[in-house]
Amino acid sequence: MVQSGNNSKTELANALNELLADCYALFLKTKNFHWHVSGPHFREYHLLFDDQAAEIFALTDIIAERVRKNGHTTLTSIASIAKHQNIDDHDDSNTAPQEMLNILAGDNKRLVQKIREVKELAAQTGDNATDGIADDWTDQAEQRIWFLLQSAQKS
Repeated sequence: MVQSGNNSKTELANALNELLADCYALFLKTKNFHWHVSGPHFREYHLLFDDQAAEIFALTDIIAERVRKNGHTTLTSIASIAKHQNIDDHDDSNTAPQEMLNILAGDNKRLVQKIREVKELAAQTGDNATDGIADDWTDQAEQRIWFLLQSAQKS
C-alpha cells in the first residue's frame, strides 16, 4: 500500500539523512584507515581503502538530492552529520590493519541495514526512484564487505 502523506515522506527524508550521515562517517573512517594503514599489506589496503572511500563519497550527493527532490532539507554541517549518524567515529590512528578490515566490514553491514530501511520507506511512499537506486547502493556496500572480508582472511 502506497502512503504518500507528509508524515511518511518526512520519515523517508529522515532515513535518507541518517543514511547520508552514515556515509559521511564511513567515508571519513575509511580515509582515516587509508591514511594510517601500515604493515606488509600496506599498498593493497591503502589502495582498497581509497577506492572504497571514493565510492562512498560518490553516494553522498545522490542521497542528498533524493532528500531535496522529496521536498525536504538535508544535512548542513558537521554537527548535523554527528546528530544523525549511526556509524561510530574512529579517533585512532594506531589501529591494526586486520581490525581496520573488520571494523569497515561491520560498518558497511550497518549501512546495508539502513539502505534496506530507506528502500522499504521509499516503496511505502511511492518514491520509485529511491526504491530502485537503493538496490545499487546495497550491491555496492555488499561488494565492499566482500572485498574487506576476503582481504581479512589472508592477513
